[in-house]
Amino acid sequence: MRTFANVQELKAAVGETFGPTEWRTITQEQVNTFADATDDHQWIHVDVERAKEGPFGGTIAHGYLTLSLLPSFMFSMVKVEGIQMGVNFGLNKVRFPRHVPVGARVRAVGELTDVKGTPAGYLASLKMTIEIEGEKRPACVAETLSLYVPAES
Repeated sequence: MRTFANVQELKAAVGETFGPTEWRTITQEQVNTFADATDDHQWIHVDVERAKEGPFGGTIAHGYLTLSLLPSFMFSMVKVEGIQMGVNFGLNKVRFPRHVPVGARVRAVGELTDVKGTPAGYLASLKMTIEIEGEKRPACVAETLSLYVPAES
């Protein structure tokens, strides 16, 4: 975890890499819960028996489930103090180069690519890469945008 006293310290860290985070195991229970929350019950995610005969040899996590891990990973990498709040502002680019088999372990690495002032606060861009243990290609690469609103003086 890297803690910054304020947004100016964060801005000075542009170009730095954070992480990797701790490994997290993707469970079938997580996948099933995500399927229920999103109404995406495609058999490659939830039908364990059928998926054994499918293209991946077992069930896999939804791409968006993998993406949804980003806030948790980010919170374990970077903390900015001296702010009123931080808001997920969006994403510029998301790719899923490799599927994540249920039972696999994933972790993340982040690279701070930009911090710029806006009328609403400071917009930080963090390129996040979710790695799969034992795989060369990542599960997800996404450019996240976080808006940091400085605390009132």
